[in-house]
Amino acid sequence: MQSRGRLRLLKRDYQLWIMILPAIAVVFIFNYIPMYGIQLAFRDYDFAKGLTGGEWRGLFYFNQFIDSYMFADLMKNTFFISLATIVFGFPAPIILALILNQIRRKRMKTLMQTTVYLPHFISIIVMVGMLNVLLSPETGVVGYMMKAIGLGHINLIASTNTFIPVYVLSDIWQHCGWNSIIYLAALSTVDPQLYDSARMDGASRWQLIRYVDLPALVPTIIVLFILSMGSILSTGFEKIFLMQNSLNLPVSEVIATYVYKIGIVSNQFSFASAIGLFNTVINFVFLFGMNAISKKVSDTSLY
Repeated sequence: MQSRGRLRLLKRDYQLWIMILPAIAVVFIFNYIPMYGIQLAFRDYDFAKGLTGGEWRGLFYFNQFIDSYMFADLMKNTFFISLATIVFGFPAPIILALILNQIRRKRMKTLMQTTVYLPHFISIIVMVGMLNVLLSPETGVVGYMMKAIGLGHINLIASTNTFIPVYVLSDIWQHCGWNSIIYLAALSTVDPQLYDSARMDGASRWQLIRYVDLPALVPTIIVLFILSMGSILSTGFEKIFLMQNSLNLPVSEVIATYVYKIGIVSNQFSFASAIGLFNTVINFVFLFGMNAISKKVSDTSLY
């Protein structure tokens, strides 16, 4: 009976399925078919024998990574950068969306939205180039300001104390506006009569945000937070790699950059595959764990 019901639904909505068919094909080709190569993490890769021809090593490369001297530093750096990005970066688009939603003049609101969206379209290479120019202790604007207030010559990107704040704050500046779109979309579904009723009861702007806007955003916040937990150990490779130098390497070497150096630079493909799979499994556990917690605490979850 269930199969007949699903077939009936498929016939009824066949136009919608045809529309999403290209997206399904892309996901299958580029996300599922490459999973065949996961076995590389359990074999000694041999160019002549291909993916399946190498000697089976089991969990050898996973144990090698866990026992390596880099394991603790990589996990610590990756976790701290991801945690700082979530703690400071996740609430930023929510706050921005709440502020933009309070703007009543349409032209001003459109201008503000366009202004905060634009940094998202700056490429990572250009973004890191801007950081190097602006934060240069000799010629940068920030460098001149720091010297003017008596802080001296401090290279903010090269310093191990300031690398993570620079990375997180620049990431918020670049993507905060774009990430606020989904929250603005959620706020647009709020019934205007709720605002009118609250104002008639004497509610202030802060009370409107607290009792009308925030409850409307809670389901969206929970879903996006669960999804963000699925990438807790997946920091942005391109930006961190471009910002890396010999001075900040103790805090900037993360799993993503280490996998690149081990796999592509050193040609240790099996070892790099094992590290990448280890990272994915940790993210998978965080995702399902947070989804289970959300399901118990609230009525909102991914499934």
